[in-house]
Amino acid sequence: MEERAFIVDSLLRTLNPPDSEIDRKWVSVAKRRLAELRSGRVKAVPGNQVFEKIRKRFWEYPTFHKL
Repeated sequence: MEERAFIVDSLLRTLNPPDSEIDRKWVSVAKRRLAELRSGRVKAVPGNQVFEKIRKRFWEYPTFHKL
């Protein structure tokens, strides 16, 4: 399984090469969000609630019925 994941990752990188500037920006966003969670300024939403909200919002679209 690990070899297949490596191959898929390698293929994806050829289609969408990494961009160090974008990576730095994402790290900055992630650090800010973690600080917000730890400080209590924002509260985490359980994943099952997030996915349920997505299902309710987009289920009306015919393309999602096939999933």
